[in-house]
Amino acid sequence: MIVTLHNSQQAHTVLKDLWPKIKETLQAGKQLRLEIKKATRNNEQNRLLHAVLTDIANQVEWSGKKFNANIWKRLCVAAWLREKNEKPQLIPALDGNGFDVIYERTSELTTTQCAELIEWCFAFGSEHGVKFKERELGQSE
Repeated sequence: MIVTLHNSQQAHTVLKDLWPKIKETLQAGKQLRLEIKKATRNNEQNRLLHAVLTDIANQVEWSGKKFNANIWKRLCVAAWLREKNEKPQLIPALDGNGFDVIYERTSELTTTQCAELIEWCFAFGSEHGVKFKERELGQSE
């Protein structure tokens, strides 16, 4: 079960309602795992991020080449992390051919981090002459 908590009153109600089930399960000798973490990006942010990356991919040539949106996502995330002083790792490839960049997956970004990345992508695109399609948050392509 995954529950998104919005405020302390709602959190208290959810936990109070779950306690009897938790207690019963534990008393029956079964284990439970309770994980509390910040909410990750939402579907609207995901759609907007990919739409912005597609606009960049369609309009920007980098190092003499055109790249698809997935490669642009990797390039943008790595550059965004470096700008925040959260450097992605550059590790020798397992097969000995070059290096691989290891960075945080966008699906694990918090809503705040994803919003920052989207703004970074807009800024990068604007600096490189990208004409972004008009979109509203939540509008799908």
